[in-house]
Amino acid sequence: MIEQIKNDIKKTLEAYYLKTYNKEIDIVVEEPKNASLGDISIPMFSVVKTLRKPMPDIIEEAMPIIKASSDVILSLSNVGAFINLIIDKKLLAKNVIKEVLIADTNYGSSDIGANQKVVLDYSSPNIAKSFSVGHLRSTMIGNSLNLILKKCGYDTFSINYLGDWGTQFGKMIVAYKKWGNLAKIKEDPINELTALYVRFHEEAKDDPTLDEEARKAFKKMENRDPEYLELWRWIREESLKESAQIYDLLGIKFDSYNGEAFYNDKMDQIVEELENKGLLKDDQGAKIVDLGEDMPPALIKRSDGGSLYITRDLAALFYRKNNYHFDRILYVVGNEQKLHFNQLKRLVTKMGYDFADQIEHVNFGLYLTNGKKMSTRQGGVVKLYDVLMKAISLAYDLITIKSPNLANKEEIAKAVGIAAIVFGDLKNSRWLDAEFDLEQSVKFEGQTGPYLQYTSVRIASILKDRTFDIAKCDIDVFEKPHYFDLVRQIASFKDTIEKAAMECAPSLIARYLLSLAQSFNKFYSLEKINALNENVRNSNFALAKAIRIVINEGLRLLGISYVDEM
Repeated sequence: MIEQIKNDIKKTLEAYYLKTYNKEIDIVVEEPKNASLGDISIPMFSVVKTLRKPMPDIIEEAMPIIKASSDVILSLSNVGAFINLIIDKKLLAKNVIKEVLIADTNYGSSDIGANQKVVLDYSSPNIAKSFSVGHLRSTMIGNSLNLILKKCGYDTFSINYLGDWGTQFGKMIVAYKKWGNLAKIKEDPINELTALYVRFHEEAKDDPTLDEEARKAFKKMENRDPEYLELWRWIREESLKESAQIYDLLGIKFDSYNGEAFYNDKMDQIVEELENKGLLKDDQGAKIVDLGEDMPPALIKRSDGGSLYITRDLAALFYRKNNYHFDRILYVVGNEQKLHFNQLKRLVTKMGYDFADQIEHVNFGLYLTNGKKMSTRQGGVVKLYDVLMKAISLAYDLITIKSPNLANKEEIAKAVGIAAIVFGDLKNSRWLDAEFDLEQSVKFEGQTGPYLQYTSVRIASILKDRTFDIAKCDIDVFEKPHYFDLVRQIASFKDTIEKAAMECAPSLIARYLLSLAQSFNKFYSLEKINALNENVRNSNFALAKAIRIVINEGLRLLGISYVDEM
């Protein structure tokens, strides 16, 4: 709401000067560093410079224009070149709380993305490997961004671009043929296949011929060898079964599961276009595109004719542009793929297309355990399903201690355990590495998902079986700093969501929720919410209800469920 007032003042003044003087003037509206000067401050230097009129005349002319821009401006004053405003905190608080209660879950919605299509590529696990904690970041950042963008009015399309093709399957086939036990694999497909993959890399350290065997095996797959393709289809199907368990637990759905293999028959036309445009060059039998002195060339085809990841990504990109007509495409992929996406954008430009700027690499850091990267190749993978089950078990134990007679403990523990894992990830700035700490994440205090859920439950308990009349509130209480601080935070929810959408940063919402919850718990310690005075009680209940609406909706945007008891 404060930001809205500032925007209204800016637009009103700029429109006035354009209409009156036919001058475009960029008006700055800010919050003064010295709070005693007011709530909002407007420096008028730019107006004086443009209109070449004395400062007193500029000030006198602007004041009534500003006053008319908002009904919550209590007073205006002038200090030097600044016009300072004091906001009617009582009226503002009443308006904000009423808006939240009426809008309910729609509060914070925005139209900044109206008529814009965003495609999101995230999660994208490799088949034939366990769905590890390492895939959590792409999955949850992407899912949250999808929800945030929808909240901002964007039309979104989510893609789980499965890693279901490539030399890794040549390695898997070689490992299966050399060391695989079909009976054991059928009994426990993913664990056995993962073990074979790890063994391949261990053996390849001493036997480099294995890598050449893997490349030949993959080439046979690309040449449609029936035996290899049948094995690949079975591995893919078993992998999807395991992934479905994870997505069901996390409540995540995708609009498309088209993986790399889907684009096998779409790559030739891309290679042909590169050839026709004179971009392909021979390099020791391989096909490359020179991307300039500042970037390594893009390897389009290996010397044996095999395709590569960037070739498939190019085919996928053009398919998505032609079929989904995106305005932005977000690739939620780790920091280490920065060069790949820079090459992809450069290729699009060299091919003569103008949408390279619509390609965004939403990069993120590694998930570390004890300061080290998890690696399937080295057998250090931590299965996400096991971690989620452990978190749910820990949550169940904590809930049993706190509320032994609570009904639906299993269902609530599931929501709390998943909140612990998801929030433990999303509270971190995505581009930084994050240390995975399961037991810390499940605690009901500190910077955790369960802490936010518990704050929401505390409010639900306060409001249980209570009624209040917002028309009979004592709005004088909102002049108290700890009251108005909450109103100010609630009012900034929409701005926080929009900023998270523009910066692709769910952590902004996560940290906002922590701050709001902490402010409410401070408020709870200072005030008797079920006050004796009816009007004060109505104010307290209305404020608490508004805070719970915002916390619950914020949790939803992070992909976390709220609970009513715990």
